[in-house]
Amino acid sequence: MLSFFLCLVLLVGGYFVYGRIVDNTFAPDDRETPAVRINDGVDYVVMPQWKLFLVQLLNIAGLGPIFGAMQGALWGPIVFLWITFGTILAGGVHDYFSGMLSARNEGVSIAEVTGIYMGSIMKNIMRVFSVVLLVMVGTVFAVGPAGLITTLIGNSGGSGMLTNVKMWTFIILAYYFIATFISIDKIIGKIYPLFGICLIVMAIGVGIGIFTHAEYQIPEIWNHFYNMHPKSTPVWSFMFITVACGAISGFHSTQSPLMARCLKSERQGHFVFYGAMTAEGVIALIWAAAGCAIYEVSGGLSTGLNEALGAGQSAAIYDVCAKTMGGIGIALAMVGVIVCPITSGDTAFRSARLTLADWLGMEQQAWKNRLILCVPLLAVGAFVSQLDYSIVWRYFSWTNQTLAMIVLWTASMYLFMEKKNYWITAVPATFMSAVSMTYFFAAPECLNLGTGIAYPVGIVLAVVFLGAFMFVIKTRNPRPDYSSIKKQ
Repeated sequence: MLSFFLCLVLLVGGYFVYGRIVDNTFAPDDRETPAVRINDGVDYVVMPQWKLFLVQLLNIAGLGPIFGAMQGALWGPIVFLWITFGTILAGGVHDYFSGMLSARNEGVSIAEVTGIYMGSIMKNIMRVFSVVLLVMVGTVFAVGPAGLITTLIGNSGGSGMLTNVKMWTFIILAYYFIATFISIDKIIGKIYPLFGICLIVMAIGVGIGIFTHAEYQIPEIWNHFYNMHPKSTPVWSFMFITVACGAISGFHSTQSPLMARCLKSERQGHFVFYGAMTAEGVIALIWAAAGCAIYEVSGGLSTGLNEALGAGQSAAIYDVCAKTMGGIGIALAMVGVIVCPITSGDTAFRSARLTLADWLGMEQQAWKNRLILCVPLLAVGAFVSQLDYSIVWRYFSWTNQTLAMIVLWTASMYLFMEKKNYWITAVPATFMSAVSMTYFFAAPECLNLGTGIAYPVGIVLAVVFLGAFMFVIKTRNPRPDYSSIKKQ
């Protein structure tokens, strides 16, 4: 378990050291923020820093750092390295710049931010990517909790409609409609910080439970520095796609503008954006450790965890909570695991509404305009919820990391325009380009060409992307395009 603690120390230290380097590179100042200047009482509302942090954590986390980390643990403790260094060097950087660039540009959605620094073509690509991703996430974060609720009720002796996943899914989607429609401070700003605390306490409880049970031993990375996946699924780039939330996730860039519209000062960005990502990395690390420690290993492979996940991710989470915390812990953990993803799902649909609003130039202070966007969005979500959950999640994973790649290239272009160190974003952007492109060519749900083709093609394309970026900044000297910024 020494390697676990080393990774934990690195994660926390990364926030104070590398996170501060990132913050100083951006150089926040005392300019008036959109929340102060616009303050429309719906989406632009000033909130205190501690509340912004907890809401941001809740928005970006949900099921992601739990499901993803548990799935990532199938590869063994090497997943700790991706969670740790992915969070510090990529995820925290990605979340920080997606939030701060939005704050610098009237709080517009990430698609519009991309258009400002990357041009109209990338803006339109990002508009489509963002809306598709957000609907997928919102739907996944409805179906997932619905499954957890039915598992809990079924294990308690319930039956009939109370254990019907579809019924609970539609109830959750109905709540999403309300939360997407009303002012951000009515529900999200008031009660979501409490759920954010619940998510943190739940992770701490699981962590303590591991260390208080002598039979659970977190394996060391150096003793298991190989692929432990029972199905021999390659580490590259499948693990890097599977573990998104908790390392780097493009979904976060769609959530950061929500809090960018609520910042009182730019100087809050380090704590709110980089800090929330660090906290999510810690949560993912704990759940990955649980997956590695609790279940048996056969022949050097994570067979026990694979069997547990085979019964359903909801059942696996319930099992971990029961084994680490017992009865009281189950209640706390299950509330956290059910409620927290729901709170990410509703902000996903809220972000989709705002992305469409920015796209169409439709102001959102009037309730009729919000209604026009909310109804079709939730209707699409209801349709997607009827599709195979695992298929939706797989496509979400690739779309998610591709979005992260684009956001990092956007931040790189911004830093170049500002004559600042763009390598802090260009390096992770190149890495994520390799991850995304390799997966696209290798994954069964994509081109399924096998690793023999996918590996070299993915690396070559990443180099091409880096080369294209260097060519643009050396020859074209682009200027930001502020035409897409919403006029207030």
